[in-house]
Amino acid sequence: MNILAFAGSNSTESINRKLVTSVSKYYKEANDTIEVLDLNDFEMPIYSKEREKENGIPSLAYDFANKIDQADFILISLAEHNGNYSAAYKNITDWVSRIPQRKIFNGKPVFIMATSNGKKGAQTVLDIAVNRLPYDGAEVLESFSLPEFQENFEEGKGVTTILYRSQLEAKVRKTKRLLAAKLNENN
Repeated sequence: MNILAFAGSNSTESINRKLVTSVSKYYKEANDTIEVLDLNDFEMPIYSKEREKENGIPSLAYDFANKIDQADFILISLAEHNGNYSAAYKNITDWVSRIPQRKIFNGKPVFIMATSNGKKGAQTVLDIAVNRLPYDGAEVLESFSLPEFQENFEEGKGVTTILYRSQLEAKVRKTKRLLAAKLNENN
């Protein structure tokens, strides 16, 4: 299985990248590949109709879409900026959405996460994504919010608080069951 993981953040010290990278390790099986993207590698001009008309869709939008298309499963951990997506994530998805005959996620199964150092754990952006991503072609299998990242996560160990770790692991097991069922349907 090809697994694509990324944080919806362009911060070089992104806590969401730390979370999604840690969670991706739960999915590593013998023949699986995991690719963790950095949104900084897909930086494009801010989307506008005028830019699209003048210059077309940037090749980086096609590159990002290709990464999605090659994946069997996608893990996303969204940063929350003022209660919504980060500008970096939103801009990339705006450009990808302009590619003719495509929805951003093209029917791919997705596990959406979010974290912050606050008590709500970026729940607002997570709620937005859970409701929005199906319109963008994602099959949302599960979602997870980790509040107070600094207190509940340790590099090299992942989620350390028993309550949140058990919630996460239950969601990982559920998504693995759903993915296995999908594979059996397709064979």
